[in-house]
Amino acid sequence: MASTNNDNLAVLIDADNAQASVIHELLAEVSRYGTASVKRAYGDWTTPSLKKWKDKLHEMAIQPIQQFSYTSGKNSTDSALIIDAMDLLHAGGLNGFCLVSSDSDFTRLATRIRESGLLVYGFGERKTPKPFVAACDKFIYSDILKPEASSDTKAKPKAEPLKRMILDAVNAVARDDGWANLGTVGSALQKISPSFDPRNYGCQKLGELARKQNYLEVTQESVASGSGAVQLLVRVK
Repeated sequence: MASTNNDNLAVLIDADNAQASVIHELLAEVSRYGTASVKRAYGDWTTPSLKKWKDKLHEMAIQPIQQFSYTSGKNSTDSALIIDAMDLLHAGGLNGFCLVSSDSDFTRLATRIRESGLLVYGFGERKTPKPFVAACDKFIYSDILKPEASSDTKAKPKAEPLKRMILDAVNAVARDDGWANLGTVGSALQKISPSFDPRNYGCQKLGELARKQNYLEVTQESVASGSGAVQLLVRVK
């Protein structure tokens, strides 16, 4: 399923494993993919550890879901979020889910949602286990959403060899003359690595990132429709 700005999305937040400090930016990021029709945050709101989240709930119209920690060492919050997600999935009316957590416990949930044909966007810290990242259609690292972050301070994902990914994507979608539409390359990159995002490398757009790679050539081509629109093309030098 391809994402559209008209998609209805459920934003489910594991408050125990998510950062309250970037919630404004996170919801702005969600709006790029659709409308947050459901916004819920799960946790034991009687504990002082969630105070920072409490200050954001009313401001961002996020519904707090209370889940007491019945047993030490067991995460009841995860179970409550998963149960609600499955209820929402079977109720219908949604096009996708945004799972906000750095916890690998949601790997199977992400996989199950995708098996039903819905999109899954993950949001979490760099420490998020690879299986959860891979289970999402797209995974966004929360540090790139921080307004104070710069290209100098952002951590680069060491596990993602950028050149190899780009070469694989370009070769997979290139025309017979070697040129590839940059948008199509971006889609291929997303399939290769759900966590791929130009902002991970200090660039706002894929075109900017492509131009910085000395092994790529970037050009413009007029769209055949005659509308005067142009498209960016890339090829390996």
